[in-house]
Amino acid sequence: MATLALPTPSELHRDRPALPGDAAWWTFCAATALALGTFSSLGPHRVWGAAAALGYTAAAVLAARGRSPRTAGAVAVTGAVLLPLLVLLAVDRAQLEVDVVARSAGLLLSEGTPYRERPTVPEDFNPYLPGMAVFGIPEAVAGPGVFTDPRLWMGSAFLGAFALALPAAARGEAPRWLASCPLVALPLAVGGVDLPVAGLMCLGLARAGQGRPGAAGLALGLAAALKWTAWPAVPVALALLATAPGGDGRRGRGAALRCGFVALVTAAVPVLPAALRDPGAFRAHVVDFPLGLTGAVSSAASPLPGHLLATHVPGGRTLALLLLGVSALLLAVSLLVRPPATASAAAARLALGLLLAIAFMPASRFGYLVHPVVLAAWALARQPPAHSHRVRERVRERVVDPVRARVRARKQGSR
Repeated sequence: MATLALPTPSELHRDRPALPGDAAWWTFCAATALALGTFSSLGPHRVWGAAAALGYTAAAVLAARGRSPRTAGAVAVTGAVLLPLLVLLAVDRAQLEVDVVARSAGLLLSEGTPYRERPTVPEDFNPYLPGMAVFGIPEAVAGPGVFTDPRLWMGSAFLGAFALALPAAARGEAPRWLASCPLVALPLAVGGVDLPVAGLMCLGLARAGQGRPGAAGLALGLAAALKWTAWPAVPVALALLATAPGGDGRRGRGAALRCGFVALVTAAVPVLPAALRDPGAFRAHVVDFPLGLTGAVSSAASPLPGHLLATHVPGGRTLALLLLGVSALLLAVSLLVRPPATASAAAARLALGLLLAIAFMPASRFGYLVHPVVLAAWALARQPPAHSHRVRERVRERVVDPVRARVRARKQGSR
């Protein structure tokens, strides 16, 4: 007689894709941190490089000695995030955008807008949308301090949104690995405005994948109120909702419209008042400055294709903007021709689109790559086991088939 036994948890998770965490990975991270600390001209980056290199090296040694990935990851997070963060908080040092966020919050509370009327030097500009000033309100109200520092609030928002976007079973390994990844650990310690944007994009796609258009629109609207880089996530989520399997086309279109409406209203609440109060200042700060169209040059000048074209090729800025527009058009066409069927596929599509945008922006930096990295890590962490069809077969063989056989036997016996 067949035995009714369900697959064990180890069978269910045995083939789940593993995030890197061996000695080779931590050695690579240590080399990256050491290189940044050695060659960077920014003080906070040098502090991070020195501390992170020690943490990653210790993690590599532990991994080589056979210690668990959890132990090695905890050591890496301590060295790459907690230690440099505490040092920088103690000496009151941070990346420039932390000061920009704190200043914009003060302007918002005192003048009703986070933007200076006549910016002249790069430090005067606030290239973020008005919602970003929220993270600076604690410091603007209570004054500078360890617990009012904007980077703490931005990091907490990122980690909270990213964890909520994951299935409960994946909320252990993925956030720990992501926090220790150099592209994420650095902004967590020195300050990074891109982190909460990336976390909210993941949360919005997760809710869209669950068929919850209102919650998806709320998360995406919050992200869209922080920075322009979140706006491509909205059409990706709409395409996912509109073509969700298991429902008719009218229902899918209705869900997409509901998500889009909620996202638009949520983003408009903080953005429209600032844009209408002083349209010229709003455009100068959040449109012209990021695109390199102002007299002041943005400090975002990593040697990516768009920046190289704008700097070294006659008419290169126009060419870079043209390539940026073509990338956006290709993403839109791909959503119409082959919309994503799952939240993971939507995250991968969005990551590719943002990667192209980062490459072709005239003013860009390597730190912006945190967006596609976070999206890719989230998509990987929520993947079902690679051989889930085998699990289904085991369930059928061990449960469904024996039950069917017993039912047939009873019917034959009753006859």
